[in-house]
Parts: sequence; C-alpha cells; structure tokens
Amino acid sequence: MMRRVLIALLAGVPFGAGLAHSGMSDPARVRAFLDLFGGAWDPTLAFVMGGAILPMAVAWRIHRRLDSPLADTSFVLPATTGITRSLVGGSVLFGIGWGIAGLCPGPAIADLVIAPVPAAIFVAAMLGGMILHRLLPARPVKRPNLENSHV
Repeated sequence: MMRRVLIALLAGVPFGAGLAHSGMSDPARVRAFLDLFGGAWDPTLAFVMGGAILPMAVAWRIHRRLDSPLADTSFVLPATTGITRSLVGGSVLFGIGWGIAGLCPGPAIADLVIAPVPAAIFVAAMLGGMILHRLLPARPVKRPNLENSHV
C-alpha cells in the first residue's frame, strides 16, 4: 500500500507542477484556448497537449513490455474501444464543464494549492458527480454483433 502511495506521489507532484507551470491550471488561459472564434484565442495549451504525446507514447511502449504495473498486480485498461452514446455524452458533459469552469480534474487538484477556494468548489462538484454516477443504476451497454460483419 505504501509503495502505491509513494509512486502516486512521485508521479503526481511533477505532473501537478507541470500543469501549474504550463498554465493548464489557469482557468482564464484554458477559456482563451477554447475560445476559437472570440478573438482572444490562445494556442499555448495546444503545444502543452502536443508535448504530452511523446511521454505517453513512451509509456505505452513500456507498458507493452511489462507483465504488471509497478504498483499493482495487473493493468486496468478499458474493456471497450467503440464509440458509444455514453462515451459521447460523457465527453460532451466533460467539455461543457471544462469550458464553463476552465478546469478539468488534474488541474483542479493542482489548483487546490494555487487557488484553494475556487478549486475546492470545482472539486466538490466533481466528487458529487462521481458519487451520483456510482449511485445511479448502471444501464447495460449495447454492443454491436460483429460476427456477421464483412469488415
């Protein structure tokens, strides 16, 4: 258990520092990035997100060579890869929340140190949504039958 916490801390601290340094935790900068047609578009965050591709590509290459992660017994990866209504709906809700608040989960946690009151409001709402999702009954996912397809 302690190993998992230590690994999370060793990964989370530089991640949070990177978010703060890059401006990803500044709601005004995020809104300026999302404002494509308002005249104040700030492309800086596109470079930050693009820069995240390289370490993630390395991580996926390393992942393929490992039998299990460093802090757990097995990898937990999504079971499905298809685009579903739930995925699109969740993405739309995420985008709306990101556009309104200028925060998403990672930067919100980092902002608990930088701007505690607004970040705490966002984090409380985020946790409320996560709890509500857990409490709502799960609906079965309809998966297409690919046995008879000619792909």
